[in-house]
Amino acid sequence: MKFNHLNIKNTTLGMVLSLVILATSCEITPIANPNGPTIEELTDGASLVDLQLLATGLESSMRTDMEFYFWTTSIVGREYWDLRQTDPRYTGELLGAQGAPLDNNGFLTTRSFSARYKAIRNAYILEEAVANSSAGLTDAERNGFTGVSKTLRALSLLMILNRQYENGCRLDTQDPDNLGPFVSYTEGLAGVKSLLDEAAAELANASFAYTSSFAEDPTMFLRQNRAIAARVALYQGDNAAVLALLDESFFDQNGPLERGMYYRFSAAGNDQFNPLYNVPEQTFYIVHPTVISDAAADDDRVEDKTLQLPSPVTADGLTGDYQVVMFESNTSPAPIIRNEELILIYAEANVGTNNTAAVDAINIIRNEAEIGDYTGGTTDAELMNEILNQRRYSLFGEGHRWIDMRRMGRLNEIPTDRPGDVVHVQFPRPVLEE
Repeated sequence: MKFNHLNIKNTTLGMVLSLVILATSCEITPIANPNGPTIEELTDGASLVDLQLLATGLESSMRTDMEFYFWTTSIVGREYWDLRQTDPRYTGELLGAQGAPLDNNGFLTTRSFSARYKAIRNAYILEEAVANSSAGLTDAERNGFTGVSKTLRALSLLMILNRQYENGCRLDTQDPDNLGPFVSYTEGLAGVKSLLDEAAAELANASFAYTSSFAEDPTMFLRQNRAIAARVALYQGDNAAVLALLDESFFDQNGPLERGMYYRFSAAGNDQFNPLYNVPEQTFYIVHPTVISDAAADDDRVEDKTLQLPSPVTADGLTGDYQVVMFESNTSPAPIIRNEELILIYAEANVGTNNTAAVDAINIIRNEAEIGDYTGGTTDAELMNEILNQRRYSLFGEGHRWIDMRRMGRLNEIPTDRPGDVVHVQFPRPVLEE
């Protein structure tokens, strides 16, 4: 505010001086956003508090619309159905009813895609803020922020690729006004792996200047990074790299199967509940009947993850009597990657070179499920069948079945339930990306 003209009449000298002082001291610098900092303010001269908030926000954004990733991949892969009858597309479009394609402008396609790229955008902002921070960070503290950010950026890209498959993804979206090109699935996996390796190099010499929701310290987060990289190497068919990466991860054949990396939830203010939690006998995500009929007798995993209902639930020509109950409460953590998956990755990577080691790893999983040692054949094909079956039950509802069957060329073995239904190969590229 400036006083450019003063009409002074019949005033004392003191009043004039007072007005002069007021006029020269009342200039107010405009504030771009009085309710919060702008992106420009955060990425140029961010304080340590700013960086901590950005890192926490990035980790929180990883949970945004995560349910649409897990719901859609699990339903397309016939692990379960959504019989809540909240939208006909869950039992129509996702199941390829009458051969119907997935809508490239519908929420089943766009929400997960958009959410993952929003998280990637948040990661870029954090990395730029760290590079230009005025907080006087040590090299280790910088590495702590950027190592986490790049790992989560890679994880988001991998989730996009898992659904998009041959439609590929944009690896480079740092400049919203000049987006990088779409690359193929193969190139996308290579880009994800390279980003994970870059993050790992930073995490190897890092310290945390904030409290991460994923790991207490950079050493554990580095092991989580290497675990995700092992998953990527498995998708790439590079078994030698898989085994080397497992050695650098939290993989432990004698350790708890549940050890791993998780999305965290709570009832605290400004936090959120686990959107994948299902209220027993009320939220009707219904287990595909073949998951029950194909299971080994007394498999603990079936008992732990499903609940038999008092009576069958029917909707849109689909009927089942077991509900998905993967979580005990709406604040239970949801897994990103666990030791149980790593043991099965180890088994798969050994097939063809050390089948004895593969069988030993399979038996760890089978005995934990209380179904006894594996007694089947030990050819490569027979062991791969067994590993795929164990992955079906150990990783039920965690977004793997459809991807596993596709990478093994076995989508035709996924059951369809009504005449004309199809199993989709991939999700379409959203219409705004065409």
